[in-house]
Amino acid sequence: MRIGELSTRTGVSVRMLRYYEAQGILTPTRTQNGYRDYGPAEEEIIRQVQHLGEAGMTLPVIRQFLPCSLERLAAYESCDELKLLLREQIERVDERLNNLALSRQTLSALLATFEASSPEVAC
Repeated sequence: MRIGELSTRTGVSVRMLRYYEAQGILTPTRTQNGYRDYGPAEEEIIRQVQHLGEAGMTLPVIRQFLPCSLERLAAYESCDELKLLLREQIERVDERLNNLALSRQTLSALLATFEASSPEVAC
């Protein structure tokens, strides 16, 4: 399939797909006339990138993670490097969760102060 079709099927822009290629995440074959030719394997890689990105991984981390993929499927070979990478990602998520909890407490306290001190007034 051409890059436009892969873009439509995955919801990833053509520009981003080219960026993934430049970063070594995608390696499409080329047709005789030079067009990129993507197959099911590249589509699955994009799905993995999306899934790992939604989990909070950055593209450089994803690039490290993908080689542990078993036959480019959504299963991964267990290795010490991968385990360390996952522990680091979990720590990053935990840190973000803690920061969000603090932000929520601050906003709730501010709202409680406003509600206790004055009646509803349009700003």
